[in-house]
Amino acid sequence: MVYEKVVEILKQHSSMEGLDVTRETTFQDAGIDSLDFVEILMEIEEALGVELELEENFANVGELVDFVSSKVK
Repeated sequence: MVYEKVVEILKQHSSMEGLDVTRETTFQDAGIDSLDFVEILMEIEEALGVELELEENFANVGELVDFVSSKVK
């Protein structure tokens, strides 16, 4: 559930049409800049009812999904 929701939100913000998002996809590969990333985190927080720290650095989608999953109760 977390993976699917994160991918859905990422695709909404990606500048890459038809992007195939995997756990290894980097945010740079997805055309996501730092402002987009903040918006993505806020949407994830709202959609999943979690609080995320903006100081975290994620190399790829998999790291973000794992982090969000650890926060979901």
